[in-house]
Amino acid sequence: MGTPEVPLGVIHGRLGLVHFFGPHALLPRIDVHAPDLPGYGSEPWPGNGDALTLEGQAGWVADYLRTRIGRPAWLLGHSVGGAVAMLAARMAPELTQAVISVEGNFTLDDAFWCRRIAPMRDDEWAAEHARMQSDPRTWLANGGIEPTPRRLEWAQVILQNQSAATVHAMAKAVVQETGDPAYLAAVRDVLDRGMPLHLLAGERSCSGWDVPAWARSAAAGMVVLPGVGHMMMLEAPERFCEAVSSMVLAAPSQADSGNRFASA
Repeated sequence: MGTPEVPLGVIHGRLGLVHFFGPHALLPRIDVHAPDLPGYGSEPWPGNGDALTLEGQAGWVADYLRTRIGRPAWLLGHSVGGAVAMLAARMAPELTQAVISVEGNFTLDDAFWCRRIAPMRDDEWAAEHARMQSDPRTWLANGGIEPTPRRLEWAQVILQNQSAATVHAMAKAVVQETGDPAYLAAVRDVLDRGMPLHLLAGERSCSGWDVPAWARSAAAGMVVLPGVGHMMMLEAPERFCEAVSSMVLAAPSQADSGNRFASA
């Protein structure tokens, strides 16, 4: 009898999509869900005229947990997706087994790129975004990533997956919402209620990750992948998935231990 699949929702960052490297094949014992958030890829921006927000994205993820997964799942959030994952876990604790924050945003110190582009005029940012899309080699080099053929192909996919308007809107949302003291209060509330948190970072970038001492103390553990930076799944997808698999498969499931978050 095979090992039951553990559901894992993967939430991408400000430059969207995580499924470019084939996590489903690299995590064969895990039921991987890696959707585009609203405004990214094939998922449309809501047509009601509302701005994209972290709270709104988290609400979409919570609905995805209820309607597409339908059982308690792990949530993994990369970069801005880490903030979305924490907020989604707060909205749907009964459907969240644990959170893996992959250099996820905790404070404005984690939002240096968003803080730079948020105040830019739309036309200024659109021009910069177009330059970035047309030159994936430089984008990789700026991240200290060697531009191998496979990485160049993946970088092109990542850069083309969202419009300039989406990235600009998300940058503004990150600055506004993670800069509000209510955001960290919400994160602390999630951890105080007993939600397991796992931290995953790259060796080259972990020193710049502003994890509050209380969050680090509450975490079940922190794994630092050697020789990689913030885009670790692009640099070393196999090692990234090994780390994720170790976290998910080593932990007891809520089915085994009872869903202690259902009434949180």
